[in-house]
Amino acid sequence: MSTTALELALKKQRLQIASESLRIDFGRHAAALAPVFGAADRAVEGVRWVRRNPQLVVAAGVALLVARPQRAWRWARRAFVGWQAWLKLRDYLDHRLPSIRQR
Repeated sequence: MSTTALELALKKQRLQIASESLRIDFGRHAAALAPVFGAADRAVEGVRWVRRNPQLVVAAGVALLVARPQRAWRWARRAFVGWQAWLKLRDYLDHRLPSIRQR
């Protein structure tokens, strides 16, 4: 084996060892974010469930409206304000960070 090939093989081995060390460090640091990612996964799954079962959401809304009309209006106002905030945030992101929305 030539010296150049041997040097390249040693360099490759050192890089592989360094990469393994970096992966272990990244895994250790990312472990602190696991609860956040878990909550985000549950939220996404909740949105998917609502999209698959809109009739149940409407039924719950009607039941709330019949049982507690004042509370239903309060939640409707909160939902409307949240929806408006989401639209403004999305508009802001579209104008300020267009590369994110292009995915």
